[in-house]
Amino acid sequence: MDTLSPVALIDDDKDLRRATAQTLELAGFTVSAYDGAKAALADLPADFAGPVVTDIRMPEIDGLQLFATLQGMDADLPVILMTGHGDIPMAVQAIQDGAYDFIAKPFAADRLVQSVRRASEKRRLVLENRMLRKAAEDAQENLPLIGQTPVMENLRNILRHIADTDVDVLVAGETGSGKEVVAQILHQWSHRRKGNFVALNCGALPETVIESELFGHEAGAFTGAQKRRTGRIEHASGGTLFLDEIESMPAATQVKMLRVLEMREITPLGTNEVRPVDLRVVAAAKIDLGDPSVRGDFREDLYYRLNVVTISIPPLRERRDDIPLLFSHFAARAAERFRREVPPLSPGVRQHLASHTWPGNVRELSHYAERVVLGVEGGGAAVVPAQPAGSTLPERLERYEAEIIRDTLSANDGDVRRTIEALGIPRKTFYDKLQRHGINRGGYISRK
Repeated sequence: MDTLSPVALIDDDKDLRRATAQTLELAGFTVSAYDGAKAALADLPADFAGPVVTDIRMPEIDGLQLFATLQGMDADLPVILMTGHGDIPMAVQAIQDGAYDFIAKPFAADRLVQSVRRASEKRRLVLENRMLRKAAEDAQENLPLIGQTPVMENLRNILRHIADTDVDVLVAGETGSGKEVVAQILHQWSHRRKGNFVALNCGALPETVIESELFGHEAGAFTGAQKRRTGRIEHASGGTLFLDEIESMPAATQVKMLRVLEMREITPLGTNEVRPVDLRVVAAAKIDLGDPSVRGDFREDLYYRLNVVTISIPPLRERRDDIPLLFSHFAARAAERFRREVPPLSPGVRQHLASHTWPGNVRELSHYAERVVLGVEGGGAAVVPAQPAGSTLPERLERYEAEIIRDTLSANDGDVRRTIEALGIPRKTFYDKLQRHGINRGGYISRK
């Protein structure tokens, strides 16, 4: 890790400067050595990638003056002061003012190397966080689908090409991968943007309700229909209708939906009046509707009618290079909403981002970022890269069980029913385990 880590060394004592530089180079650092503060300030960039090691007693500009100047350039730049015994009180004051460390002369080589190594890691994390925040800001301003991997670039290009057409689109992707985001982009990038974007989750409504929701009804069409209701399809006329989890649409409704797609007209419940509609349909499925073995009762003719253009959204595990950027974006958004500071990307959080499989995809990552910002469980302090040495088997199983519960809650937006179904445990057992592991379910509930 330290092979290419830069260090700036300032000391007016030629022999000591050479010996200190050699010590750091043998430890794997790249050393830029200067005989005074003026030379260092003229050469060091404001975003220098490593720590600065400087003597205090130097002519013209001493180490404390250099530290003050560097702090004005970048308050997060780690500065390590090398001090004689008589300078220790000044060094302690400098630490209180923000210096990273001081080392009293004469010092052991290992003491210096360890301090520089820690400072280098801190500097790397600071610069990485800055880069990610900047990239997230740029992405938020310019790209509604955040990601720099080739697969995301290709996805954005496809959306740009088809957005302003009236072609119906089928979006395929796992839960939480961003299917509704794609539908909203198609709407916003099209000439239909001034019309309504109307979304309906076909899996969230019972069969007795979905037809009324889609097609509307007249007063008295059925028991409880006291007044006329405009359906989602008619409300989307002039805009875009997004049908999520279309694989859950009841068979009888599929027949009527097929006619809507073919004729662009509806007949609300309780009337024989045929009403024309002008809309684009974007349907989303989390299964492969093109595979008869998994399509089940979904009508083949409806699939082919929707499948004019199919867009596949890759799961997060297949574009891992986008994870830090997405996390930074979601953390910044959460910090603004919760009026908190964006925490630094700790080693524990970095490990979790790199090793977790993200079964809940972008949605799960968004919720994780929120919990990190809030400082609740699931944040950096609760993430461990490996089992502690000496852990017993029961202790390891406890940690593993807690992690599975957290992952399943994330993948299901904190929904108890879906989570216990996925875990295959009774409701009482589920709540007992939440209490035993100290898991707060509220931190996983979707706020969208």
